[in-house]
Amino acid sequence: MTATVTMDRLTRVPGLLYGGDWNPEQWPEQVWAEDVKLMAEAGVNLVTVGVFSWARLQPDADSWDFGWLDRLLDLVHRHGIAVDLATATASPPAWLVRAHPELLPVTADGVRLEFGSRQHYCPSSPAYRQAAVRLTRALAERYRDHPALALWHIHNEYGDHVQECFCPASAADFRRWLRERHGDIEELNRSWGTAFWSQRYNSFEQIEPPRTAPGPVNPTQLLDWRRFCSDALLALHRAEKAVLDEVSPGVPVTTNFMSMLKALDYWEWSRHEDFVSDDAYPDPADPRAHVNAAMNYDLMRSLKGGRPWLLMEQAPSAVSWRPVNVPKAPGLYRLWSLQALARGADGVLHFQWRASVAGAEKFHSAMLPHRGTAARGWQETVRFGTELRRLGELAGTRLRGQVAVLLDWDSWWALELDDHPSARMRWLDLLRPWYAALYERGVTVDFVPPTADPDGYPLLLAPNLYLLDTATADRLTAYVRGGGRLVCGPFSGITDRHDHIHPGGHPGPLRELLGIVVDEHWPIPDDATTSLTPAGTEPPAEPRTELRAELRAELRAELRTELRAELRTEPRADLRTEPRTDLRTDLRAERWSEWIETETAETLVRYDSGALAGLPAVTRNRLGDGSAWYLSCHLGTDLGAVLDPVLAEAGVGAELPGLPEGVEATRRHAADGTGYLFLLNHGPVERRVPLDAPGTDLLTGTEAATAVTLAPLGAVVLRLPAPQERA
Repeated sequence: MTATVTMDRLTRVPGLLYGGDWNPEQWPEQVWAEDVKLMAEAGVNLVTVGVFSWARLQPDADSWDFGWLDRLLDLVHRHGIAVDLATATASPPAWLVRAHPELLPVTADGVRLEFGSRQHYCPSSPAYRQAAVRLTRALAERYRDHPALALWHIHNEYGDHVQECFCPASAADFRRWLRERHGDIEELNRSWGTAFWSQRYNSFEQIEPPRTAPGPVNPTQLLDWRRFCSDALLALHRAEKAVLDEVSPGVPVTTNFMSMLKALDYWEWSRHEDFVSDDAYPDPADPRAHVNAAMNYDLMRSLKGGRPWLLMEQAPSAVSWRPVNVPKAPGLYRLWSLQALARGADGVLHFQWRASVAGAEKFHSAMLPHRGTAARGWQETVRFGTELRRLGELAGTRLRGQVAVLLDWDSWWALELDDHPSARMRWLDLLRPWYAALYERGVTVDFVPPTADPDGYPLLLAPNLYLLDTATADRLTAYVRGGGRLVCGPFSGITDRHDHIHPGGHPGPLRELLGIVVDEHWPIPDDATTSLTPAGTEPPAEPRTELRAELRAELRAELRTELRAELRTEPRADLRTEPRTDLRTDLRAERWSEWIETETAETLVRYDSGALAGLPAVTRNRLGDGSAWYLSCHLGTDLGAVLDPVLAEAGVGAELPGLPEGVEATRRHAADGTGYLFLLNHGPVERRVPLDAPGTDLLTGTEAATAVTLAPLGAVVLRLPAPQERA
């Protein structure tokens, strides 16, 4: 990982990290010796220990049992294996629950959830927090100087099972949080718009969590609740981290994220991580799983500004919690592990080391399967461990995206509140086609928060900005005026940070930047689509006679030549997916459309059917030295055909020109300029990939001059000399 002061202990582990969750408390001690011997054979250099061992470490309120953990850490250290030591706070023991039954979480319907699973606690429970901090301190004081300790692992997968609680303790904590956010009750009434439906409050004591109600609940209350729930879990994490930083300084601390999880604002959470780690479980039954995985990995890398991150958990083969748990075909485990490295990870860990024989995850795959060393899975574990050692020089190298995608958790939460024009406008459903279009064109993506300065990127994409404050709009305007290209998706610029509609019509503070005004939102039914066509073609009859003057013949004539050049261009050699040439008949919108009118923007694509026929669908507004595009509809898989001219205008092409279909390419770079080109074949057929520079495959040691051939599910990792060395 990155060599900083707080990462010092972890950087003592040579090369890339390899290992997984080890649960020795589930096994007799005579099995431990066999485990560490096999770990050494597999090349394991880091194991996560103690994630669910609270009941073993603290049998009751007044006793501790560290002897077994002492022996375990000594054992792994003798075999040269480092430890990611968990604080064990993700599953409170039965004795604590029975002593404090009020710590069990309560649903919005008033049902108190029971002991018998995991994460059975209220995030605002004082009893749980005190017990968790006490356990964390006891572990830190005992093991802070142990030579095996390389990393602290707080809790496990915050927000997986319990994201909120509606008990009296949560209500009191919510009121405290509201006081800190709003200051006084009058400001809260203004922010929540309580004049609607006679919802005014006279004091904070009158406020309760948004439990199940007779009808729609105040949307700003729901938005604040989502913010509070993320902060409440973060407060637990910060309480444990404060203890570790105090008692065990210099040892890095992390908690395992869950990819692009709606419940937690990972921009805020990552500020309190020494480095980011993630649990990723792509579905082998999904032929597009690697695309979504790439998206999640790009987010993990972006959360700390491009620093290397750690794949804390993945399944060696099948999981146990889907309706149908398909195993990973031979070679797929290796390919997907390399994909995490290709997207910036400095290690590959797993759940789990040895397959469990009891419990809810006994059918979950493991590095060491039930069959033992004769299993196919074990052979892949050993082979990949050998290959990973050959890639050790990758540790600490970085990659940077060619374009940026704006992601705002506040807007995500607000977008998916109830009582909107369409319940089909979901953030991930909107985002995935945008990301897939870039992925298919070989373009690498960084994610950025709304507070970021995007000036370093030639192109900024905002699939949706439903909730948008004026400060963010001003930054976007300055970015475009300075020469940037912005592409903004539909239903954007609608509300402010309180989820209040911006005055003056949509898209609110983006109106001048985009040069359009939205007259009315026009959702598309599930079983329907709307056709689109370039604006240079002859439009059908106008839906409103007064629009005739706005769609003047001279404007159409002026656009015709430009659009043919931009939207019907010849296929570019550096784009894997060729621009569409049949936009007139094949572009179709689904789920969403809008009745928009241009003010200073030019119409590039218009609606060609339905009630909006003849109206603008895609526009471009030139402002300063840049341009802002607006897509008023959801284009699904057709989105790439509209993004092609934007990419060309921004000068963004594929990471590797001439990349064949199904092949993923990324580049990591060392501080001295040395490059590392990953080529991953996700397809079922052999692919020949032309190279733009010669290199050495670190996996095999072979030289590649002009091209490489990738077998199905095959991969190469080429070391490319620094530019001055090539010269």
